Amino acid sequence: MKISFTISLLLSVVQLTIAGGLRGNIKADDGSNLGYATIYVKQIGSGTTTNENGLYDISLPAGQYEIVFQYVGFETQTLNVTIGEGYTELNVVMKSQTVVLQNITVRAGKEDPAYTIMRKAIAKAKYHSQQLDFYSAQVYIKGTGQLKDYPWLLKKEMEKEGIEKDRVYISESVSEIEYRRPNTFKEKTISVYSDGKDNNTSPNGYIFGSFYSPEIVETVSPLSPKAFSYYRFEYEGTFKDRSYEVSRIKVTPRSRGDNVFEGMLFIVEDAWSIHSIDFTTTKLGITFKMKQVYAPIEDKAWLPVSHRYQVDAKVFGFEFEANYLATLSNYKIELNKDLFVEDMEVIDEKLEKAKAKEVESRFSKEAQDLQKRMEGGKEITRKELRTIVKEYEKQEAKAQKEPEVISNYTQEKDSISFKKDTTYWNAIRPVPLTRAEIKGYVKVDSLAVIEQKKEVGDTTKQRKHKGFQPWDLITGDSYKVSKHSNFSIETPTGGFNTVEGFNLIYKVRFGTILQDTNKTRLMITPTFRYAFARERAAGKVNFSLRNKNYRLNIEGGRYIKQFNANEAIFPPINTISTLFFERNFMKIYQRDFVEARLRKSITPKFSFDATVEWAQRSAMVNTSDYKIVDRDHIEGYTSNNPFSRELNSEILTPDHNALVASVNFSAKPWLKYRIRNGKKLAIDDSSPVLRFNYTKGIDALSSDVNFDHIEAGIRHSFDIGVRGRLDFDLGAGAFLNDRSLYFMDYKHFAGNLTFITTSSPVGSYRLLDYYNYSTSDMYFTGSVHYQFRRFIVTALPYARMLGIRENVFVNYLATPSSRNYTELGYSIDGILRIFRVEAAAAFENGKYVDWGVRVGIATNISVRFSDND
Repeated sequence: MKISFTISLLLSVVQLTIAGGLRGNIKADDGSNLGYATIYVKQIGSGTTTNENGLYDISLPAGQYEIVFQYVGFETQTLNVTIGEGYTELNVVMKSQTVVLQNITVRAGKEDPAYTIMRKAIAKAKYHSQQLDFYSAQVYIKGTGQLKDYPWLLKKEMEKEGIEKDRVYISESVSEIEYRRPNTFKEKTISVYSDGKDNNTSPNGYIFGSFYSPEIVETVSPLSPKAFSYYRFEYEGTFKDRSYEVSRIKVTPRSRGDNVFEGMLFIVEDAWSIHSIDFTTTKLGITFKMKQVYAPIEDKAWLPVSHRYQVDAKVFGFEFEANYLATLSNYKIELNKDLFVEDMEVIDEKLEKAKAKEVESRFSKEAQDLQKRMEGGKEITRKELRTIVKEYEKQEAKAQKEPEVISNYTQEKDSISFKKDTTYWNAIRPVPLTRAEIKGYVKVDSLAVIEQKKEVGDTTKQRKHKGFQPWDLITGDSYKVSKHSNFSIETPTGGFNTVEGFNLIYKVRFGTILQDTNKTRLMITPTFRYAFARERAAGKVNFSLRNKNYRLNIEGGRYIKQFNANEAIFPPINTISTLFFERNFMKIYQRDFVEARLRKSITPKFSFDATVEWAQRSAMVNTSDYKIVDRDHIEGYTSNNPFSRELNSEILTPDHNALVASVNFSAKPWLKYRIRNGKKLAIDDSSPVLRFNYTKGIDALSSDVNFDHIEAGIRHSFDIGVRGRLDFDLGAGAFLNDRSLYFMDYKHFAGNLTFITTSSPVGSYRLLDYYNYSTSDMYFTGSVHYQFRRFIVTALPYARMLGIRENVFVNYLATPSSRNYTELGYSIDGILRIFRVEAAAAFENGKYVDWGVRVGIATNISVRFSDND
């Protein structure tokens, strides 16, 4: 290994001796090294940066070049250099930038001049995002990461996984990227060199994203049309960069927290394009610092030539940092001739009212073409520019085959991308490695030998599966049966309820692929259940056939089911509530059944779910009064018969047969998509969800039920400007026919009487009894949930930085017996990024009834909606 590494180094030295180019060191005028300074070669549209020690290295063929040296806060230097056969050394000292205030006086009561600069830049943002039909470039990305600390209790586990504290992990990649307007991106990875298991750690969201878009990586851009609601801007002066005047704008969030930027934005005057950025943002308590430097490609479009990202985080005892460096070179661009206009002058009608009025007087409302509009003069108001570009995008969207597709991203990797050796990387790497990075790569090469041995069968580090062991019956495990089949034993589960006493639930699974062409998979899952107090066994078996187009389930057996088929109370919560608090909320019955269920997507926007079940349904009674804590003030367990306010009595369920069929339709008519590698991925919350359900109790095959139940509803989630986010779920239904039905056929609602809530925050009640308000009549249910960005606790910036959010919610239920049941609540969300704590009060006909405190999972990680709810 050491010999091969030495040979690689010698070969790289030979190659570097033969190759030509430019190398050197960049320092500040105080003598310090300027790490990550940008070097741009104008003739070939290439960019690179120095490493953290200020060293750079560019391979160039012999010739004359104009080299541009840039660093935020320092004067740009342009030098003409002649490159011969070998390397030319060029050391550069950069001077601190001289920023001067323009002849603009900020008088009392007048706005900061930054606002007119930003109004023009925002007005032109859409134009900049559309001015290129196509561009391509080569991207070099280097990422380094370091785990600085972790909980000492996990030390052995971390060592077992080969994760070392303070070691520098490094990865490099070279890719060719292409962008074609309006939304198509292609990336071809040419080579990858990594000592980490994840080779997809590049910050492509920012590299492929654009600050000209309203949002970038779910963060509001300072060039968004709604930026003035999110940010304050302050003019800090103007400096000269070559022949360009560049304004320095300080960007400050009006409300600090996640998903906003803070820092410096540099705008090229007259062009009103981005010159560079120096921003910080946070997400889930992780801090991201970023710097981007742009260059005028072919003197027509300012595009980024270097990116730098620094990530710092402290999460649950883990402290880590990561650094990413990306350079873009070999730009090729094609202008959008329909929009590109040179020397366009944007008029701010707010400050230049007379001039704007004169310019607009020449503007024909029918002239929606920018080129034609410019024939009357190069001056255009912000309003005109926005109108023309908006109309252009509207007409273009009509011409697109799939206007609902927001982005189309394709990634492919060269078949030998992971096989390039050290010699190759030493020749192509545009940024010299530091000593720590070289040390990390020595470790990589030693690990690579082990990985290669694994691939050819060496088992010194790779343990084959041990096969079945007796303790697997307790711990669970999975086994490979054949190439397409597997068998697994699940870890046993169980709990306690007053009907069964303690119970044991045991599952095994067998899965196999039936067809390779469409990946049709068969899964067989037998489930065994034993009730110790009843001394009875139950069981069922499920046959599941599924592929990308449909899912068919056929299930049958004898099993236990809650009266509310959607599991009104989570069994583990009921176990705790019963044993420790003497509150047995779960009400169950037994069914001997056969059920078939088909789920199919008609289109990505429309799907249906059809179910038919025949069952013998039997009542069950309590058989155990065991409890761990005996509450003296509680008389004992309640019966297993639910209480109905509608019938004003406990429900006694006689044994009966039931044949029930239902069909559910779901529609997302305005759904938007992203395409990744040819696969359409729906964008959450891009469309409201409309739903319709029809359930029929069928009087046939000895069935004792005969009813018709319909329900319709809508749910959606969307941002309301800068203030917050609104979620709502509304539903209404009725029993058109109730000639014969039993309590399990009633409409039940998502109630809760325990301290812990496991239901979605939207569409569930916090204090509602599980069955008191169940109905076989008409009903309406509504849930509205509003999340504030800034309210009471979140008025403190520190709370927002910790990810705290505040919510208010209203839940309403109308049934013949509910007395306009209403809940009003308030919650603090995102505590430790995981939990939410709620306080709610209940009212009937406007009169106070009850209150309670609930603890649940934070809304950002809880399941908000399910398409099959």
